[in-house]
Amino acid sequence: MPRFFRPPLVASLLLLAAVLINRPTYAQVDLSGYWDGQFSEDEPERIPGPEIGDYTSMPLNDAARMRADAWDAQKLEMVEHECDPHPMDYGPRGGGDIRLWSVVDPFTQGVIAWRMTTRYRLAERTIYMDGRLHPSENAPHTWQGFSTGEWEGDMLKVITTHLKEGQSRRNGVPRSDRSTVIEYFIRHGEFFTLVTDVEDPVYLTEPLIRTSDFVLDLGRHLRTTSCIPNVDIPHPEGYVAYHVLGENHWLSEVASRWGIPVEAVRGGAETTYPEYQERLAKLPPPPDLPEQHKAKK
Repeated sequence: MPRFFRPPLVASLLLLAAVLINRPTYAQVDLSGYWDGQFSEDEPERIPGPEIGDYTSMPLNDAARMRADAWDAQKLEMVEHECDPHPMDYGPRGGGDIRLWSVVDPFTQGVIAWRMTTRYRLAERTIYMDGRLHPSENAPHTWQGFSTGEWEGDMLKVITTHLKEGQSRRNGVPRSDRSTVIEYFIRHGEFFTLVTDVEDPVYLTEPLIRTSDFVLDLGRHLRTTSCIPNVDIPHPEGYVAYHVLGENHWLSEVASRWGIPVEAVRGGAETTYPEYQERLAKLPPPPDLPEQHKAKK
């Protein structure tokens, strides 16, 4: 054996190489903290919630419109839905401040995951940063899905799959369980922006991209919450909340209330582009608000 061959040294180098190859990704920016949602932006979609039939700025297809047109808010009275959380792509936007903190490997001190809790129903999710693959498409789907992240410069890019069917807007606009959600977590000092890109081959013709802003709050803490399903409003056995297609007279109310052509509030990818303003100017005005609805104006 040559004199320069030293087995202990070779073993040490191999061990060091293994550690470097498998080391966790180190965060470029510290995202930790309690972040207050700026719900005045894009109101009323975020709080108190959108109006029935308001699909503006959403690249929906006909299947999505049909599902949304049939949606009835009485669904929220049904015991099996009373405690539903918001899905991860809507939770931070629809009325939920968020808390973020890192999970650190005790050996390398690298961030191997980010944890995120949304105030509404205290929904929790994990964003894995250790390079693991997404599971099989046959793996269970959940409200928060399965998320992995990596840094692109000073932005954390997160890809989420394995989501249960949820909602893209809190008035019945659906999001399918075949969706992939791409997020960018961007921090600028005490300000935090969450960019959400929903790609849904079932209900969207183009990606649905939205931004939600938050401000750091050093004095806030999440409160314990609970939800116990209870029959507040009794319904007949087998009752299902829905509107018969073509008979939901609430759908045009949002157009009449704000003087927007009905076609525009029905959404569609074309309505999201500036060129649509030319067509908008040629559309007929909406019908008058029904008498029984005028008191709400």
